[in-house]
Amino acid sequence: MPKMKTDRGARKRVKITGTGRMRRRKAFRSHLLEHKSSTRKRRLARETDFSQGDARQVKRMLGG
Repeated sequence: MPKMKTDRGARKRVKITGTGRMRRRKAFRSHLLEHKSSTRKRRLARETDFSQGDARQVKRMLGG
């Protein structure tokens, strides 16, 4: 059976912490920021975990 290949797009977007958690950036933070409130922009700036269903799928994409 051939080796599983890492999804290169997923690899660039997901960071794996030292304890093995997968972290991702939040959406809606790249442009059109003028009308968004500072609070909202601050909240969107932080990294977050994947939802349980997505985490399973992303783990497969990363070859695990």
